[in-house]
Amino acid sequence: MCLLFSRCRLSAPRTEVTLPCSPTLSRENRHVTPKHLHLLAKMADPIRVVVTGAAGQIAYSLLYSIAKGDVFGKEQPITLILLDIPPMLPVLEGVVMELQDCALPLLREVIPTDKVEVGFKDIDAAILVGSMPRKEGMERKDLLKANVAIFKTQGSALDNEHQLSDRLQICSVHPKENFSCLTRLDHNRASSQVAMRCGVSADKVKNVIIWGNHSSSQYPDVHHAKVTVKGVEKDAYDAVKDEAWLRGDFISAICDHMRDIWFGTKDGEFISMGVYAGGNSYGIPEDLIYSFPIEIKNKTWKMVGGLPINDFSRAKMDATAAELVEERDTAMDFLSQ
Repeated sequence: MCLLFSRCRLSAPRTEVTLPCSPTLSRENRHVTPKHLHLLAKMADPIRVVVTGAAGQIAYSLLYSIAKGDVFGKEQPITLILLDIPPMLPVLEGVVMELQDCALPLLREVIPTDKVEVGFKDIDAAILVGSMPRKEGMERKDLLKANVAIFKTQGSALDNEHQLSDRLQICSVHPKENFSCLTRLDHNRASSQVAMRCGVSADKVKNVIIWGNHSSSQYPDVHHAKVTVKGVEKDAYDAVKDEAWLRGDFISAICDHMRDIWFGTKDGEFISMGVYAGGNSYGIPEDLIYSFPIEIKNKTWKMVGGLPINDFSRAKMDATAAELVEERDTAMDFLSQ
Protein backbone atom coordinates (compact mmCIF):
# COMPACT_ATOMS: atom_id res chain seq x y z
CA MET A 1 0.00 0.00 0.00
CA CYS A 2 1.39 3.39 -0.95
CA LEU A 3 -0.24 6.82 -0.62
CA LEU A 4 1.40 10.02 -1.81
CA PHE A 5 0.76 13.61 -0.74
CA SER A 6 2.05 16.77 -2.36
CA ARG A 7 1.86 20.27 -0.91
CA CYS A 8 1.30 21.45 -4.49
CA ARG A 9 -2.30 22.03 -5.39
CA LEU A 10 -3.20 19.06 -7.54
CA SER A 11 -6.46 19.84 -9.24
CA ALA A 12 -9.19 17.98 -10.21
CA PRO A 13 8.69 -9.82 -1.95
CA ARG A 14 11.17 -7.63 -0.13
CA THR A 15 14.49 -6.95 -1.81
CA GLU A 16 17.78 -6.27 -0.08
CA VAL A 17 19.37 -3.15 -1.53
CA THR A 18 22.64 -1.55 -0.43
CA LEU A 19 22.87 2.22 -0.54
CA PRO A 20 25.88 3.33 -2.61
CA CYS A 21 28.45 5.25 -0.58
CA SER A 22 30.63 8.18 -1.48
CA PRO A 23 33.12 6.47 -3.86
CA THR A 24 30.23 5.29 -6.04
CA LEU A 25 28.62 8.68 -5.79
CA SER A 26 31.76 10.45 -6.96
CA ARG A 27 32.11 8.31 -10.07
CA GLU A 28 28.41 8.38 -10.89
CA ASN A 29 27.70 12.06 -10.36
CA ARG A 30 30.95 13.64 -11.48
CA HIS A 31 29.39 14.62 -14.80
CA VAL A 32 25.99 15.74 -13.43
CA THR A 33 27.01 17.77 -10.38
CA PRO A 34 29.51 20.42 -11.54
CA LYS A 35 30.49 23.35 -9.36
CA HIS A 36 27.75 25.63 -10.61
CA LEU A 37 25.13 23.01 -9.71
CA HIS A 38 26.51 22.84 -6.18
CA LEU A 39 26.24 26.62 -5.95
CA LEU A 40 22.64 26.57 -7.16
CA ALA A 41 21.81 23.85 -4.67
CA LYS A 42 23.28 25.91 -1.85
CA MET A 43 21.20 28.93 -2.86
CA ALA A 44 17.86 27.12 -3.18
CA ASP A 45 15.59 26.49 -0.21
CA PRO A 46 15.31 22.80 0.67
CA ILE A 47 11.97 21.07 0.44
CA ARG A 48 10.86 18.84 3.30
CA VAL A 49 9.93 15.30 2.32
CA VAL A 50 8.67 12.71 4.79
CA VAL A 51 8.87 8.98 4.09
CA THR A 52 6.89 6.72 6.42
CA GLY A 53 7.86 3.15 7.16
CA ALA A 54 11.36 4.49 6.58
CA ALA A 55 13.13 1.53 8.19
CA GLY A 56 11.46 -0.93 5.82
CA GLN A 57 12.99 -2.33 2.66
CA ILE A 58 10.71 -0.41 0.27
CA ALA A 59 11.62 2.94 1.81
CA TYR A 60 15.28 1.91 2.12
CA SER A 61 15.39 1.29 -1.61
CA LEU A 62 13.69 4.63 -2.26
CA LEU A 63 15.62 7.03 -0.05
CA TYR A 64 18.86 7.17 -2.06
CA SER A 65 16.99 8.03 -5.27
CA ILE A 66 15.15 10.86 -3.51
CA ALA A 67 18.27 12.20 -1.81
CA LYS A 68 20.42 12.31 -4.96
CA GLY A 69 17.85 14.21 -7.01
CA ASP A 70 16.17 11.52 -9.12
CA VAL A 71 12.70 12.49 -7.92
CA PHE A 72 12.59 16.25 -7.23
CA GLY A 73 15.39 17.35 -9.54
CA LYS A 74 19.16 17.74 -9.61
CA GLU A 75 19.02 21.34 -8.35
CA GLN A 76 16.55 20.88 -5.49
CA PRO A 77 18.01 20.50 -1.96
CA ILE A 78 16.07 18.19 0.33
CA THR A 79 15.45 17.66 4.01
CA LEU A 80 14.44 14.04 4.52
CA ILE A 81 12.24 13.11 7.47
CA LEU A 82 12.26 9.38 8.22
CA LEU A 83 9.19 8.28 10.17
CA ASP A 84 8.70 4.84 11.68
CA ILE A 85 7.49 3.15 14.86
CA PRO A 86 9.57 3.38 18.09
CA PRO A 87 11.10 -0.15 17.88
CA MET A 88 12.61 0.78 14.49
CA LEU A 89 14.49 3.89 15.69
CA PRO A 90 17.85 2.05 15.98
CA VAL A 91 17.45 0.91 12.37
CA LEU A 92 16.61 4.48 11.33
CA GLU A 93 19.81 5.73 12.94
CA GLY A 94 21.72 3.29 10.76
CA VAL A 95 19.92 4.51 7.65
CA VAL A 96 20.78 8.10 8.58
CA MET A 97 24.47 7.22 8.85
CA GLU A 98 24.41 5.47 5.46
CA LEU A 99 22.84 8.50 3.83
CA GLN A 100 25.40 10.77 5.48
CA ASP A 101 28.22 8.50 4.27
CA CYS A 102 27.03 9.06 0.70
CA ALA A 103 27.91 12.78 0.97
CA LEU A 104 25.03 13.70 -1.31
CA PRO A 105 25.24 17.41 -2.20
CA LEU A 106 21.46 17.91 -2.29
CA LEU A 107 20.77 16.29 1.07
CA ARG A 108 20.71 19.10 3.65
CA GLU A 109 19.40 17.18 6.66
CA VAL A 110 18.06 13.78 7.68
CA ILE A 111 15.63 13.65 10.60
CA PRO A 112 14.70 10.25 12.08
CA THR A 113 11.58 10.24 14.26
CA ASP A 114 8.80 8.09 15.65
CA LYS A 115 6.48 11.06 16.25
CA VAL A 116 3.94 11.89 13.55
CA GLU A 117 3.74 15.54 14.62
CA VAL A 118 7.47 15.86 13.91
CA GLY A 119 7.29 13.84 10.72
CA PHE A 120 4.55 15.92 9.11
CA LYS A 121 5.62 19.39 10.26
CA ASP A 122 5.98 21.90 7.39
CA ILE A 123 6.33 19.18 4.77
CA ASP A 124 6.17 19.74 1.03
CA ALA A 125 5.62 16.10 0.07
CA ALA A 126 4.86 12.82 1.82
CA ILE A 127 5.44 9.29 0.59
CA LEU A 128 3.44 6.98 2.83
CA VAL A 129 4.79 3.47 2.35
CA GLY A 130 4.53 2.41 5.98
CA SER A 131 1.63 -0.01 6.35
CA MET A 132 0.69 -3.39 7.74
CA PRO A 133 1.71 -6.18 5.33
CA ARG A 134 -0.75 -8.96 4.67
CA LYS A 135 0.11 -12.00 6.77
CA GLU A 136 -0.70 -15.63 6.17
CA GLY A 137 -4.33 -16.36 6.97
CA MET A 138 -5.27 -12.68 7.21
CA GLU A 139 -8.55 -11.71 5.58
CA ARG A 140 -8.61 -8.61 3.37
CA LYS A 141 -10.97 -6.84 5.78
CA ASP A 142 -8.53 -7.47 8.66
CA LEU A 143 -5.71 -5.95 6.64
CA LEU A 144 -7.91 -3.00 5.74
CA LYS A 145 -8.85 -2.45 9.39
CA ALA A 146 -5.20 -2.39 10.49
CA ASN A 147 -4.18 0.05 7.77
CA VAL A 148 -7.18 2.33 8.31
CA ALA A 149 -5.90 2.92 11.85
CA ILE A 150 -2.38 3.71 10.61
CA PHE A 151 -3.47 6.17 7.93
CA LYS A 152 -6.07 7.78 10.20
CA THR A 153 -3.32 8.71 12.66
CA GLN A 154 -1.12 10.09 9.89
CA GLY A 155 -4.01 11.94 8.29
CA SER A 156 -4.91 13.60 11.58
CA ALA A 157 -1.31 14.73 12.07
CA LEU A 158 -1.18 16.07 8.54
CA ASP A 159 -4.42 17.99 9.03
CA ASN A 160 -3.32 19.40 12.39
CA GLU A 161 -0.04 20.60 10.89
CA HIS A 162 -1.95 22.13 7.99
CA GLN A 163 -4.17 24.23 10.24
CA LEU A 164 -1.22 25.48 12.33
CA SER A 165 1.28 26.22 9.57
CA ASP A 166 1.72 29.81 8.41
CA ARG A 167 3.14 28.50 5.14
CA LEU A 168 -0.27 27.35 3.98
CA GLN A 169 -3.48 28.89 2.84
CA ILE A 170 -5.82 28.37 5.77
CA CYS A 171 -8.63 25.85 5.33
CA SER A 172 -10.11 23.11 7.45
CA VAL A 173 -8.63 20.10 5.67
CA HIS A 174 -6.28 19.29 2.82
CA PRO A 175 -8.01 19.19 -0.58
CA LYS A 176 -8.78 15.63 -1.71
CA GLU A 177 -6.98 16.43 -4.94
CA ASN A 178 -3.64 16.70 -3.08
CA PHE A 179 -3.57 12.94 -2.55
CA SER A 180 -2.82 10.20 -5.03
CA CYS A 181 -2.02 6.51 -4.83
CA LEU A 182 0.33 4.29 -6.72
CA THR A 183 -0.68 2.33 -9.82
CA ARG A 184 2.52 3.28 -11.66
CA LEU A 185 4.15 -0.11 -11.12
CA ASP A 186 1.16 -1.74 -12.79
CA HIS A 187 1.32 0.91 -15.54
CA ASN A 188 5.02 0.19 -16.13
CA ARG A 189 4.47 -3.56 -16.14
CA ALA A 190 1.68 -3.22 -18.67
CA SER A 191 3.83 -1.02 -20.91
CA SER A 192 6.71 -3.49 -20.66
CA GLN A 193 4.48 -6.43 -21.56
CA VAL A 194 3.25 -4.64 -24.68
CA ALA A 195 6.82 -3.66 -25.57
CA MET A 196 8.11 -7.22 -25.24
CA ARG A 197 5.23 -8.52 -27.31
CA CYS A 198 6.10 -6.03 -30.07
CA GLY A 199 9.87 -6.50 -29.83
CA VAL A 200 10.61 -2.90 -28.84
CA SER A 201 11.90 -1.15 -25.71
CA ALA A 202 9.42 0.08 -23.11
CA ASP A 203 10.04 3.74 -23.97
CA LYS A 204 8.43 3.08 -27.36
CA VAL A 205 5.06 2.44 -25.67
CA LYS A 206 2.83 5.25 -24.38
CA ASN A 207 -0.71 5.90 -23.16
CA VAL A 208 -1.44 2.57 -21.53
CA ILE A 209 -4.12 3.03 -18.84
CA ILE A 210 -4.68 1.27 -15.51
CA TRP A 211 -8.30 1.72 -14.46
CA GLY A 212 -9.58 1.28 -10.91
CA ASN A 213 -8.16 -0.40 -7.84
CA HIS A 214 -4.65 -1.56 -6.98
CA SER A 215 -5.79 -5.16 -6.84
CA SER A 216 -6.59 -8.12 -9.04
CA SER A 217 -9.74 -6.32 -10.22
CA GLN A 218 -7.78 -3.50 -11.88
CA TYR A 219 -8.14 -3.19 -15.65
CA PRO A 220 -5.07 -2.59 -17.85
CA ASP A 221 -6.40 -0.95 -21.03
CA VAL A 222 -4.42 -0.67 -24.28
CA HIS A 223 -7.24 0.56 -26.50
CA HIS A 224 -5.67 4.05 -26.51
CA ALA A 225 -2.01 3.00 -26.33
CA LYS A 226 0.53 3.70 -29.05
CA VAL A 227 3.65 1.72 -29.99
CA THR A 228 6.51 3.01 -32.14
CA VAL A 229 7.90 0.20 -34.30
CA LYS A 230 10.76 0.97 -36.70
CA GLY A 231 10.04 4.68 -36.43
CA VAL A 232 6.32 4.33 -37.17
CA GLU A 233 3.71 4.97 -34.45
CA LYS A 234 0.91 2.41 -34.43
CA ASP A 235 -2.10 1.58 -32.31
CA ALA A 236 -1.11 -1.03 -29.74
CA TYR A 237 -3.81 -3.40 -30.93
CA ASP A 238 -2.45 -3.24 -34.48
CA ALA A 239 1.14 -3.65 -33.29
CA VAL A 240 0.44 -6.62 -31.00
CA LYS A 241 -1.90 -8.38 -33.44
CA ASP A 242 -3.14 -10.76 -30.74
CA GLU A 243 -6.47 -9.77 -29.22
CA ALA A 244 -6.72 -13.01 -27.22
CA TRP A 245 -3.45 -12.15 -25.43
CA LEU A 246 -4.53 -8.55 -24.82
CA ARG A 247 -7.79 -9.74 -23.22
CA GLY A 248 -6.29 -12.71 -21.39
CA ASP A 249 -2.70 -13.04 -20.09
CA PHE A 250 -2.05 -9.30 -20.39
CA ILE A 251 -4.80 -8.39 -17.92
CA SER A 252 -3.75 -11.23 -15.57
CA ALA A 253 7.32 2.75 -9.34
CA ILE A 254 7.10 5.06 -6.61
CA CYS A 255 9.87 7.30 -7.94
CA ASP A 256 8.28 7.62 -11.37
CA HIS A 257 4.95 8.57 -9.81
CA MET A 258 6.23 11.43 -7.66
CA ARG A 259 8.65 12.65 -10.34
CA ASP A 260 5.74 12.99 -12.77
CA ILE A 261 3.84 15.06 -10.19
CA TRP A 262 6.86 17.34 -9.80
CA PHE A 263 7.92 17.71 -13.44
CA GLY A 264 4.84 16.76 -15.44
CA THR A 265 4.12 14.35 -18.27
CA LYS A 266 5.35 14.68 -21.84
CA ASP A 267 3.13 16.41 -24.37
CA GLY A 268 0.65 13.99 -25.88
CA GLU A 269 1.26 11.33 -23.22
CA PHE A 270 -0.65 10.32 -20.11
CA ILE A 271 0.06 8.01 -17.21
CA SER A 272 -2.03 6.06 -14.71
CA MET A 273 -2.55 7.45 -11.21
CA GLY A 274 -5.06 6.82 -8.45
CA VAL A 275 -6.78 10.16 -7.81
CA TYR A 276 -10.02 11.54 -6.40
CA ALA A 277 -12.78 10.61 -8.84
CA GLY A 278 -14.85 13.78 -8.44
CA GLY A 279 -16.08 15.22 -11.73
CA ASN A 280 -14.88 12.32 -13.87
CA SER A 281 -16.52 11.71 -17.25
CA TYR A 282 -16.45 7.92 -17.10
CA GLY A 283 -19.39 7.21 -14.80
CA ILE A 284 -17.20 6.19 -11.86
CA PRO A 285 -18.66 6.92 -8.38
CA GLU A 286 -17.19 10.24 -7.28
CA ASP A 287 -16.31 9.55 -3.65
CA LEU A 288 -13.46 7.17 -4.53
CA ILE A 289 -9.73 7.20 -5.18
CA TYR A 290 -9.63 5.46 -8.56
CA SER A 291 -6.88 5.02 -11.13
CA PHE A 292 -7.47 7.15 -14.24
CA PRO A 293 -5.42 8.36 -17.22
CA ILE A 294 -3.74 11.57 -16.03
CA GLU A 295 -1.79 14.42 -17.60
CA ILE A 296 0.34 16.65 -15.33
CA LYS A 297 1.49 20.19 -16.09
CA ASN A 298 2.95 22.71 -13.62
CA LYS A 299 2.44 20.29 -10.72
CA THR A 300 -1.30 20.15 -11.49
CA TRP A 301 -2.93 16.96 -12.67
CA LYS A 302 -5.79 16.80 -15.09
CA MET A 303 -7.87 13.76 -15.84
CA VAL A 304 -7.89 12.80 -19.51
CA GLY A 305 -11.59 12.77 -20.38
CA GLY A 306 -13.67 11.76 -23.34
CA LEU A 307 -11.82 8.59 -24.30
CA PRO A 308 -14.19 6.15 -26.04
CA ILE A 309 -14.95 3.13 -23.85
CA ASN A 310 -16.13 -0.14 -25.41
CA ASP A 311 -18.35 -2.71 -23.69
CA PHE A 312 -15.43 -4.92 -22.64
CA SER A 313 -13.65 -1.99 -20.97
CA ARG A 314 -16.89 -0.72 -19.39
CA ALA A 315 -17.48 -4.03 -17.63
CA LYS A 316 -13.91 -4.18 -16.31
CA MET A 317 -13.99 -0.56 -15.11
CA ASP A 318 -17.32 -1.06 -13.32
CA ALA A 319 -16.10 -4.24 -11.62
CA THR A 320 -13.03 -2.59 -10.10
CA ALA A 321 -15.15 0.42 -9.07
CA ALA A 322 -17.58 -1.88 -7.27
CA GLU A 323 -14.69 -3.42 -5.33
CA LEU A 324 -13.46 0.04 -4.33
CA VAL A 325 -16.94 1.07 -3.16
CA GLU A 326 -17.05 -2.01 -0.94
CA GLU A 327 -13.59 -1.27 0.49
CA ARG A 328 -14.47 2.40 1.04
CA ASP A 329 -17.62 1.47 2.94
CA THR A 330 -15.71 -1.07 5.05
CA ALA A 331 -13.05 1.53 5.88
CA MET A 332 -15.71 4.08 6.86
CA ASP A 333 -17.30 1.51 9.18
CA PHE A 334 -13.94 1.01 10.90
CA LEU A 335 -13.44 4.77 11.23
CA SER A 336 -16.82 5.18 12.90
CA GLN A 337 -16.09 2.57 15.58
